[in-house]
Amino acid sequence: MQWYLVAALLTVLTSSQGILTTLSQSNGEYKYDYATVPFLAEVFKLAVSSLLLWKECQKSPPPKMTTEWKTVALFPIPSIIYLIHNNVQFATLTYVDTSTYQIMGNLKIVTTGILFRLFLGRRLSNLQWMAIVMLAVGTTTSQVRGCGEASCDSLFSAPIQGYMLGILSACLSALAGIYTEFLMKKNNDSLYWQNIQLYTFGTIFNMARLLMDDFRGGFENGPWWQRIFNGYTITTWLVVLNLGSTGLLVSWLMKHADNIVKVYSTSMAMLLTMIISLFLFNFKPTLQLFLGIIICMMSLHMYFAPPNMLLDMPVTVKSDEEKLIEVSVDRRPHS
Repeated sequence: MQWYLVAALLTVLTSSQGILTTLSQSNGEYKYDYATVPFLAEVFKLAVSSLLLWKECQKSPPPKMTTEWKTVALFPIPSIIYLIHNNVQFATLTYVDTSTYQIMGNLKIVTTGILFRLFLGRRLSNLQWMAIVMLAVGTTTSQVRGCGEASCDSLFSAPIQGYMLGILSACLSALAGIYTEFLMKKNNDSLYWQNIQLYTFGTIFNMARLLMDDFRGGFENGPWWQRIFNGYTITTWLVVLNLGSTGLLVSWLMKHADNIVKVYSTSMAMLLTMIISLFLFNFKPTLQLFLGIIICMMSLHMYFAPPNMLLDMPVTVKSDEEKLIEVSVDRRPHS
């Protein structure tokens, strides 16, 4: 499958993720333990990857699977980075409001490009760097509210700790993605075998989080495995399947494409979510939204289009002397 088809599907699934999560609420609140959703999504990804690896092993030759402990030990690191990132997110929200946090989150677009260059050694052209910056500007523009609203002033009134934590959050998010791509492309192992290693540790870490929540609550509602499906509806299961499928597509992109493609997919998904919200949740369109969409589409074209489509190369006019030389060459007798 071509990478752009996977990226388009990832955009659709990511954009529907927030909508499904909103629809899974009842009277504005969750009737289920939302911490169980990532856990079940990891279990789903692990089960699908195991099935696909089993089918792959039936073929000849069998897929390559590195089982050395030095290689396997690298796979818990993305889960640890994401765990730290989640805690930094909560710490950031104690200093800034939600709208400011969303705007600052766009820094991960630029930090991904920087780490992409530093750690993976992938060179980007000047046009591609400009496209990445334009993408960050476009997504930020679409999120900025009217200048007459109070939240517009809060962006520049947060304490310095909030900005520092916001930058750290963006760097951790980019680092997790870059490191995952490094793992996926480190060797020629089967994608499904690499997924099994990633999602096994992801399942363990999410299970540990559920246990920690039980200990903090003093097991007031019983252990998590006895109430894991409490309050689940069809919409909740769709959220789990959506989250799991999104993770599988991301791992495919990390193996066969790169982080920049993923960044564009998730950024376009955010804009698509806003557009869908116009019809589902009576979301009022703003001038900033339309401007942001235009800037992001220009950035998409600038990054992925061939250089000859972006630059009008001047047609060179041959001099009379060059024409005479060509004519004399053409008139030479051929042996």
